[in-house]
Amino acid sequence: MESLQPISTEIDAETMALVDRVAQRRGITNGEFAAQAIRRAAESDADFDAFIQAGIDSLDRGEGIPHEQVMAELDAMIAQHRARCG
Repeated sequence: MESLQPISTEIDAETMALVDRVAQRRGITNGEFAAQAIRRAAESDADFDAFIQAGIDSLDRGEGIPHEQVMAELDAMIAQHRARCG
């Protein structure tokens, strides 16, 4: 069985009322709701960190596109758009 660790924090009355409503609607305790919400938030942050690291790793491998090239391509796209829309 997984070891559970206690955590406590203070939240404002409006947030607590929202937690009460959502937890009740889901048929779970406030603590269960809080644990699920914390896990989702932590997983989301971890996923974002991994996404950023993948980009850094790609740049470290030299897989990036130089700024000048990106700007030249954007300038060309803008020029084409302006030529069409005159």
